[in-house]
Amino acid sequence: MESTVSKSDVRGTASGVMFMAFFGTVWADVGIGGLQELRSVWLLLLAILIGATLFFFGVALIRASRDLSNTRAFTNKNVYKWFNLVFITEFLLIFLAAYVCQSTGHFDWFFPIMAVIVGIHFLPLAYLFQVKAYYYTGTLITLLAIVTMLFVPMYVTIGGYQINTWWSLVGFGSMLILWITSAMILSMGRMLLRMSRNSRKN
Repeated sequence: MESTVSKSDVRGTASGVMFMAFFGTVWADVGIGGLQELRSVWLLLLAILIGATLFFFGVALIRASRDLSNTRAFTNKNVYKWFNLVFITEFLLIFLAAYVCQSTGHFDWFFPIMAVIVGIHFLPLAYLFQVKAYYYTGTLITLLAIVTMLFVPMYVTIGGYQINTWWSLVGFGSMLILWITSAMILSMGRMLLRMSRNSRKN
């Protein structure tokens, strides 16, 4: 019996795992930067270690899918066309936000605004790739950034050290959301791999 799970299914999932792992680590760096004098190189190394571990789990998933066949009869080129459009729009909006924040002397607003843009961009991706988890990921990141800007003071002082709470909350919060999403998608990819192998045995 031919497997109903294709190599492209598993590899698409693995790509999501690696994407979330990498950008989760990027947001960790934002959060650490917000700590200012309290930031530590050990926090950054820990973030890199966790992100790299998730990333290489994604790589392992790709390697494990090498013996699968591409049973899917077609590839929807419109999906990739719309993905590129979403990605380009996201990049342009982030660039515009950086320029406006920098030129108006409000760069502290940049990362929360960037988080809103990043969060919203997950919503069309959830529809395009039929991954429901992306709806939650996008909504949580967007709400995190908006709530932070509305209800949290930009700076607080802890033990005589000032930290940028907006950067730290949005950075570490987005990090956790993306890493949790990465782990969830990894579990989904492994399930698809097992389904494919079990199907071929029957």
